[in-house]
Amino acid sequence: MSVHLFGIRHHGPGCARSLAAALDALRPDCILVEGPPEADDLLRFAGAPGLVPPVALLVHAPATPQRAVFYPFAEYSPEWQAILYAKLHAVPVRFCDLPQAHRLGRRDDDARTETEAVAADGEPQRVDPLGWLAEAAGYGDTETWWDHLVEQRSDSLDLFGAIAEMMTVMREEAGKRIDPLEAQREAYMRNAIRQAIKQGHERIAVVCGAWHVPALATLPSAKSDADLLKGLPKEKVAATWVPWSHGRLTFASGYGAGVVAPGWYRHLWRHRERASLYWLTEVATLLRGHDLDASPAHVIEASRLADTLAALRDRPRPGLDELMEAVRTVFCYDSDAPLRLIRQRLLIDEALGEVPDDVPAVPLVQDVFAQQKRLRMAVRADATELDLDLRQSAHLEKSVLLHRLALLGIRWGTVQHMRGRSGTFHELWRLLWQPEFAVDLIEASIWGSTLEGAATAIAFDRAAKAQTLPELTGLMERILLADLREAVAPVMARIQDISTLTPDLGLLLAALPPLVNVLRYGSARAVDTTALASVVDGLVARACIALPYGLRGLADEVAAGLLGQLIAADQAIRLLQADAHLAAWFEALATGAVSELSHPLLAGRCARILTEHGHWSTERAAQQLSRNCSKAVAPLASAHWLEGFLQGSGALLAHSDQLWGIVNAWLLAQPGEVFTELLPLLRRTVGTFTSVERRELGERAQQAGGRHAGVGTAQPVEVDLVRARRVLPILQTLFSIPPLTEAVHDE
Repeated sequence: MSVHLFGIRHHGPGCARSLAAALDALRPDCILVEGPPEADDLLRFAGAPGLVPPVALLVHAPATPQRAVFYPFAEYSPEWQAILYAKLHAVPVRFCDLPQAHRLGRRDDDARTETEAVAADGEPQRVDPLGWLAEAAGYGDTETWWDHLVEQRSDSLDLFGAIAEMMTVMREEAGKRIDPLEAQREAYMRNAIRQAIKQGHERIAVVCGAWHVPALATLPSAKSDADLLKGLPKEKVAATWVPWSHGRLTFASGYGAGVVAPGWYRHLWRHRERASLYWLTEVATLLRGHDLDASPAHVIEASRLADTLAALRDRPRPGLDELMEAVRTVFCYDSDAPLRLIRQRLLIDEALGEVPDDVPAVPLVQDVFAQQKRLRMAVRADATELDLDLRQSAHLEKSVLLHRLALLGIRWGTVQHMRGRSGTFHELWRLLWQPEFAVDLIEASIWGSTLEGAATAIAFDRAAKAQTLPELTGLMERILLADLREAVAPVMARIQDISTLTPDLGLLLAALPPLVNVLRYGSARAVDTTALASVVDGLVARACIALPYGLRGLADEVAAGLLGQLIAADQAIRLLQADAHLAAWFEALATGAVSELSHPLLAGRCARILTEHGHWSTERAAQQLSRNCSKAVAPLASAHWLEGFLQGSGALLAHSDQLWGIVNAWLLAQPGEVFTELLPLLRRTVGTFTSVERRELGERAQQAGGRHAGVGTAQPVEVDLVRARRVLPILQTLFSIPPLTEAVHDE
C-alpha cells in the first residue's frame, strides 16, 4: 500500500501536465481529489459528451439558495485532468474535502453567507506561502514566479517532490498560524485516506492544494482527527454542474484562486513548448482581422525580441511578460488600443462552458435552459446584440423570455435605445450571461417550477406590497412585456383602488408613462388593453384637475423633481393622440403657466410645452416671457422661469427675434453682482442646449454687440467684392453655369 500526494495550484497548465504524466507513471487504483463529497455522484458526467469546461460544481443549501459555493474547473485544471484520467482508466475517484454540508452550516462564518468561488489550492487567507517564495526568488509577484517555475517547465524534475519540500518549510515558518477551518479540512482529508486504505487500495493518489501536502504526509491517530470533526454543524445541500466562464477565472473577477490570463493558460495547455510562436501568430491574426498592420515579419521580430528578453532575464523560455513586451514594441506602435484588444480576446479569451441536459437541476432551471435551447438563444459569456421584430412570433417569444427573467431579477438582457425604428415593434437587446445567474434561478425556484409560474407569483407579491401608484403602473408595464396574463386583472384592480386614493400630483404624473407604454405595446403583443384604457382616462382627468394646484407653494428641490415628471407625462399624453385628453391637458398647463402662485420653474415649462405644440403663439409666449422677466419680478424667479422655458432646447430662443430681444434686454439690465449670482443657474440652462444652438446664440450675441437687440437690430455685414469675385469661377465649375457678365459681377 502506498499513498502519493500531489500538491497542485488550481488552474495551472504546467501543473496539470506534470500531474497527468505522474498518474500515467503511477497507474493508481484510487484517486482522491480535493472537492465537495456531496458532488461525488456528479463525477459520472466528467468526460461525457456535453460537459465542456470551463464548468463549475455548484453546491447550495435548498432552504437558502443564496448560500452557495462554486468549484470552477478549466480544461487545464489539475483536478479536472485527474478526474478525466480516472474516468478514462476506470479508476475509482471521489472528492475528499470537508463536506459543504458542514461549511455552509457555519452561520457565524461571514465568508459563507454569500455566493463565492472556492480556492481549490486551499491556502489560508492569512498565509501566502507562494508569495514568500516568489519574493525570496526575486520576483515581484506570485503569478510570474509560478509561471516560470512550473507552468512552462519542460525538464524531468520531480515537481511534486519539490512542491512538498517547499510547503513543508513554509508550514514550519508559519508555525501555529493555521486557520481552524483548515485544520478541520485536513482532518477530513486524512480520514478519506484512511478509508481508501481500509478498502484495500494499493496505490492511492491524492490531488490537493499544495499547502495541505505536509499535513497529509503523516497520519496522526484517528481519534485526534475525529475530535477535530466532532460537533460540526450540518445543513442539507444539493449539487449540480453549471457553465462557468474564463472571465470568472480571473483575479479581476474577485475569485481568490484566479489567474491573470486564463486564455494564455489554455494556450499553454494546448501548444506546450511552441506556445510562444503560436501565441504571436494568433496576435497577428487577431490584429489583421481588425485591419491593423501585422505581417509574418512582425511575428519573426517579436519572437526574436521575446527570446532575447527571456535570455537577459535568465529564463528558460519567454513567458507572458516577455511576449507582451515584444508585442507592445513590434505590433502596437506606442498605441494601447491593440493591447486592449489582445488582452480581451486572447489573454482572457472569453468562453462559456456547456452542461448536458441530463445534469440534475431544479425544475425552474431546467425550464429556462429548455426555452433557451428551443429558441436557439446561445448562452455566451461575451456581450452580443439581439435585434427583435415583435411581429414575428419567434422574436416575440424571445422578448417574453428576457422580460420574465428580468422580473425574476436575472438581467441576462438589457434593452438598448434605438433610432429610426418603432419602439412598439422593435427591441434591441444586449445579452451577457453571468455564471451567478444559476444561483439566482435556484433562489427564484421558491416562486414556481416554471418561468411563467415563478414570474406570475412574483408579480402578485409585488402588487400586494406596492403602496404607490407609480410602483403599480411600472409593474403593469413589466407584466405585459413578460406576457403574464393571469396577473393582469389582479394588478389592474389594485391600480384602480390606489388611483382613486392618490391626490399627489407627482404620483399621478409618474404613473402615466408606464400605462401609456402598455397601451402602445398592446397591439404588438396581441393583448386586450380595453380595461386599461379606462384607467388611463381616469388618471389623465385627475392629473389635469390636480396640475394647476400642484404647482403652487413648492420648494426649489421639489419643483426640480416634479419637472421631470411633468415632461414625461406630457410626452405620454401626446402619445395617446386623444383630442379630449390633449384639450384638457393644455387647459391645465395654461392655468398653471399664468398663475402667479405657480413655481416659476414649472410655470416656464408649462409655457414651453404650450408654445412648442402650437397651443400658444410665439407672441403669446413673448408676452408671458416679458411679464416674468420684468423689473417687478425677482431676478432669481426670472432665472428659474427661463430655465423651465428653455431647458433642453434653445431652438425657440435661437429662431425668434422677439423672444431673443426680451431675454437679451433682461440680461443686460441686471447689475453685475446680480448677474454673477444668476450665472450658475443660467449656465446650467444653456448647458442643455445643443452645440449648434449654442453657436447660433453666440453669433446673435456677437451681432448685437452687447447692446439691446430687438427685432431687426442686426448690423449689416460689409462685403469685400474683390475677394467675393475670386470664388465665382469655382462656383461656375461646380454648378455648370455659363460665365457671368461683368454687370452681374458688379451686382
